[in-house]
Amino acid sequence: MRLLIVEDAEDVCDAIVESLTRIGHVCDKARTLGDARQLLAVQPFDLVVLDINLPDGFGHDLLKEIRARGDALAVIMLTARLGVDDRVDALDAGADDYLVKPFDIRELEARVRAVARRRHGETDAVLEAGDISFNTATRQVTVAGEPCELTRREQSLLEILLSSRGRVIAKEELHSRLFGLQEEAGLNAVELYVARLRKKLPSTRLEIRTLRGLGYQAFVSGVAPRA
Repeated sequence: MRLLIVEDAEDVCDAIVESLTRIGHVCDKARTLGDARQLLAVQPFDLVVLDINLPDGFGHDLLKEIRARGDALAVIMLTARLGVDDRVDALDAGADDYLVKPFDIRELEARVRAVARRRHGETDAVLEAGDISFNTATRQVTVAGEPCELTRREQSLLEILLSSRGRVIAKEELHSRLFGLQEEAGLNAVELYVARLRKKLPSTRLEIRTLRGLGYQAFVSGVAPRA
């Protein structure tokens, strides 16, 4: 997934980015509400990790702006406040979840996975299609019960395709979800990673179809994809 981390404490922000990047997510950083607004205006994200107290205002304000324009973007709030009222306010403002500082980074990873599953209508941490099984918690992929070694980026691509099975995904969307703003990678990089993934999954029932001028569509053999 493509994540925006809005946190002014450099050490906390860097720890979150390092952890979530390690498990396959693409992360961009913002230290202020102003920076976050600029990034949200030009880049689609799947989820925002949003601190409540920021140098130029409160995370609640940004959350309300997101919801006011009808954006269903997932948001996990971070707060150092222990009061029940603060947590209730965050949820009432439209947050999908919240964490109280200090927190174990593994709990944040788990909450990100849980929010992502709810957004995609999944009930557990395992994505399956045909003979492919992908455990989003352990990042383990199996094909017909046998382990399949994929790089971090290949895992991310597979996760996107499995969670969006049947939907046509534009190359530009895949690019934005696979590469951060600081990475120098052109659109051709998407073709490269799709080709690598096909090569590593040659005997599976999962097909990745290229639709010229439109993008890519993943579906299980024998199950007709949506037009």
